[in-house]
Amino acid sequence: MTATTRNETPVAFEGEGAELRMKEIGGDLTVAFVRFPKGTDMGPALKGLPEDLCPCPHWGYLLKGRLKMRTGAGSDSYEVYEEGQAFYWPPGHVPEALEDCEYVDFSPTKEFARVVDHVTSQG
Repeated sequence: MTATTRNETPVAFEGEGAELRMKEIGGDLTVAFVRFPKGTDMGPALKGLPEDLCPCPHWGYLLKGRLKMRTGAGSDSYEVYEEGQAFYWPPGHVPEALEDCEYVDFSPTKEFARVVDHVTSQG
C-alpha cells in the first residue's frame, strides 16, 4: 500500500501562484495535489494537445474554491464545480479557476505524465 501527503509529493510545476504536485501511488495511478489562483486558465498550456483539450481522465475532490471546466473546443460548453464536490472529468476538458482553488485528483499515470510533459514544455 502506498500513501502520500501534499508536502511529501514532489512539485511537477509551479508558477504565477499555480502549483501541481504529483506522485505515482501504485499500479497505473498518480495522485495530484493542485492549486490554481483565481483567473488561472489552462487553455493556453493545453494548446497542441488533441483538440487543445486535456486528453486524460481525472477522479477527485475539490477542497476549496470554484472551478469552471470547459468540455468542448468552444468556451460555451462547460460545468462549474464547487468546494466539497467529488468529480470525474472525462478526457476533453480545460480547467479555469473562478476562485482560488485546491483539489486532489487521481489519474492514469502514463496519460497524465504526457499532459504534464506537454504543459511544462510550453514555458
